[in-house]
Amino acid sequence: MIRAGSTASAGVVPTAIAAVALAACRVGPDYRPPPLPAGAESPLVSVNPQVETAAPPPDAWWRLYSDSRLDALVQEALKANRDLATADANFAAARAALSGVRTARYPSTEVAAQGVYGRDPVTEEILELGGHSPENIWIYADVFQVAYEVDLFGRVRRSIEAAQANADSVAAIRDGVRVLVAANTARAYASICALGEELNVARHSVEVVQREADISEQRYAAGGGTRFEVERAQALVAEVAATIPSLAGERRATLFELAALLGRTPAQAPADLESCVAPPSLTGLIPVGDGQALIRRRPDVRQAERRLAASTAQIGVATAELYPIIHLSGFYGGAATELSQLTTNAGLIWGAGPSISWTFPNQAGARARVRQAKASQAAALASFDGVVLTALKETERALTTYGAALEHRRALADAQERIHRSFEIARDGYAAGSSSYLDVLTTEQALVSLDAQVASSDAELIQRQIDLFKALGGGWRKPPG
Repeated sequence: MIRAGSTASAGVVPTAIAAVALAACRVGPDYRPPPLPAGAESPLVSVNPQVETAAPPPDAWWRLYSDSRLDALVQEALKANRDLATADANFAAARAALSGVRTARYPSTEVAAQGVYGRDPVTEEILELGGHSPENIWIYADVFQVAYEVDLFGRVRRSIEAAQANADSVAAIRDGVRVLVAANTARAYASICALGEELNVARHSVEVVQREADISEQRYAAGGGTRFEVERAQALVAEVAATIPSLAGERRATLFELAALLGRTPAQAPADLESCVAPPSLTGLIPVGDGQALIRRRPDVRQAERRLAASTAQIGVATAELYPIIHLSGFYGGAATELSQLTTNAGLIWGAGPSISWTFPNQAGARARVRQAKASQAAALASFDGVVLTALKETERALTTYGAALEHRRALADAQERIHRSFEIARDGYAAGSSSYLDVLTTEQALVSLDAQVASSDAELIQRQIDLFKALGGGWRKPPG
């Protein structure tokens, strides 16, 4: 038994099948994410279990320092940095371009109206055929036009795929800028605080050597020393004091660098940071994750992958140009020499029908564009592999240099402790007459040098930590409030 409506259903099925068949007709390769270089997803080889852990790192990595001032500065930079504002604008432009490309899926419409006074060859010919002399007349027209590209070979769909991948690539560039802004802000803050520590150490060293110089001066005045000892002691005071201006100048310059990162002028630099005299420090192991998570997290890898997707889609766009492009178009309106006739049958104009354009038989140019697109895809694939390898290299190098800096800091701390004890022994021995003044001076020079090296090592250590967090690719997601 045939139910009512079966005929309509039977007509819908072939139509749907035809639509699916047309939709499936998409020339060019379909994109699939490329395989990673061999070993890229393996655990990181330079992880030191005593320093790092395989736990996934938080995106807001700077909060591991438990420093509220650092957190506030990074969040301010992520809102006000000018480079980031530029990246946001570029992303908005890419999204707008994608919206424009997507409109090709739908019919384009246009309304045109005009009034022209004069002559044209067609009108003159019509007048002559009717036995009238050519004359200057008004010609009025109002037309509504519709055009639609039948995307038989997927040119429009591939163009949309390319635009979408390009927008995703620009988004990854923006995320990469966020990573840089977060890292550079933390770096500048840490540098300001570390330089504050170095300044404190330098000032304290001046006090130490000045005290010893005063003692040598007093001994000389009492006849118990030589002028040579006095001059050597004062020279050491001047040498140590000479480091203070350069440290203070470097600290102020870094403060201006931080101001620029925050979107401020130099006059608006955060003056409260002048009181920071110790860089932030971690209290636990550094979470570094693994290679697979690193590749998923880093924006530059995602940017390279999206570029590859866009170049793959461009092959389809270029290939589709080898085939006919079919448009369905139509128009409806009026054309007359009198305005009143535009809405009557006398002035009515309309038309509808298909049009086909095809670059044939000379397709050398179109085939050259296909070869160009394929070459661009090959370059994008090679670039993707290179970016992945670079990401792994940067992370392993950051792990290695951080581990070396940590060992260097520990060795210096041990040497610093020993030289302080040596200085006390030499000074007491000199007072008791069992040590020479040269022993005191030599030990004092080593003490001042090691104190400065330890402070400089603290600065180096925090910078290597930030390099590691930057290599891990964190900081591009918006952290919770």
